[in-house]
Amino acid sequence: MYVIAVEFDLHLPACRSLKAKRSVLKPIVEGARRRYGAAAAEVGHQNQWQRALVGVAVVAGSHRHAGEIADEVERFVWSNPEVQVLDVERTWLETGR
Repeated sequence: MYVIAVEFDLHLPACRSLKAKRSVLKPIVEGARRRYGAAAAEVGHQNQWQRALVGVAVVAGSHRHAGEIADEVERFVWSNPEVQVLDVERTWLETGR
């Protein structure tokens, strides 16, 4: 089993409220879940209008497949015109085998 966690630090320049922020983040989080089968959630900066920290986790049977899915999710986030990606951090998790 191979697990990779990807953390996206995002700037949402057009958001002027938490409601607007949620409307921008929902398609990103739901898209990662539906399109790529990844677990995704907002994990930081919940009370800031123009900042978000989104975490995505991918579990796969091979190192290569997990990396490919993480790459696709990353391209998906970068393609959103409403967000500016400030930083992306990838972490491979040990599975004990």
